[in-house]
Amino acid sequence: MRSQRSILPLNAARRSVRAAVAAPISGPASTSSAPVRKDERGFVLKEDGSYDLSAPPPFGLSDIREAIPKQCWEKNGFKSMAYLAADVAIVTGLAAGAFALNQWWAWPLYWVAQGTMFWALFVVGHDCGHQSFSNNRHLNDLVGNITHSSILVPYHGWRISHRTHHGNHGHVENDESWHPVTKSMFDKLEKWTKLGRLSFPWSLFAYPFYLWKRSPGKEGSHYDPDCDLFQPSEKNMVLTSDAFMTGMLGLLAACTAKLGVAAMFNLYFVPYWVFVVWLDTVTYLHHHGPEDAGMKMPWYRGEEWSYLRGGLTTLDRDYGIFNKIHHNIETHVVHHLFPQIPHYNLVEATEAAKKVMGPYYREPVKSAGPLPVHLIEPLKRSLTEDQFVADEGDIVYYQKV
Repeated sequence: MRSQRSILPLNAARRSVRAAVAAPISGPASTSSAPVRKDERGFVLKEDGSYDLSAPPPFGLSDIREAIPKQCWEKNGFKSMAYLAADVAIVTGLAAGAFALNQWWAWPLYWVAQGTMFWALFVVGHDCGHQSFSNNRHLNDLVGNITHSSILVPYHGWRISHRTHHGNHGHVENDESWHPVTKSMFDKLEKWTKLGRLSFPWSLFAYPFYLWKRSPGKEGSHYDPDCDLFQPSEKNMVLTSDAFMTGMLGLLAACTAKLGVAAMFNLYFVPYWVFVVWLDTVTYLHHHGPEDAGMKMPWYRGEEWSYLRGGLTTLDRDYGIFNKIHHNIETHVVHHLFPQIPHYNLVEATEAAKKVMGPYYREPVKSAGPLPVHLIEPLKRSLTEDQFVADEGDIVYYQKV
């Protein structure tokens, strides 16, 4: 079983082992010579008695791994296919029902429901990208290409860049997608780039543009096999996903010719953008905007970064009725540390792991009702205040002009 678990990127795995061997470390990086205060469990305390969560934790990655029940690591391809089949059935039923009804008042309800289901399909493909869908890589990649191309995401291009994100999470320069920009880079950003990346609600429509041109400071495209994201051996994979994407665009064109522009606008185009908003909202809140407005999330460089410390800066959330609909993607901390755990086992794994993580696990605020409206405040606050980090320093925090 352990051989199935050990699929961290090689360099990240080596760094995590070094971090585990070194823990516990005497305290956080600091120029102060004052003695480091700790509680009875070894967690570092600040002068005010609160926990210093930028300090190295008194546990290692192996401690969390050992706490997670054995059954959480087991992949069940039949169960994963059942989740996929249910999603496809709902997507098909929603589209057929809305098209048959064709009432002005029903379309907005359909847009939200179908866009949410497109997001659920993305999460299924996301499991395929982590090879947690099943034990068969060929099946995982086939399902991933089909589900992701159906919502205009290049599966292998996304999969490889997402692997880069997981292998470098919490690192200022090496992380991918929603990584921070430095002050010097921020000062050079064009007005429209700042608007699209650091404003509410426009940042929630960023994903297609990220796929095309990546984030500020990064070069290339998820569609270009020669992008520095990819190894030469991965070129054919990227081209395969591009072919799936081309096929999907052809299918959309054929449906538009058959059903008309207005029908496809309602059936696909608007739900697609609802899906984009879902994706940008959830992925942004995984790494930004703690619900405690007084808390800041650390970002690391140099020797202060490790796979474990970077992963511990991620956040779990509660999305109310959507938790099960989008396949428990809200349980993000354990997923980031151990992406090979299937989505249907993440809740159980999280309950076990947070006993080891202690204060490093930031308990998510529960939604007061079925809709997670409580997340609007941290989302808007973070997009307004988390603008850049310092150009230097191995432990840095977001700042605002």
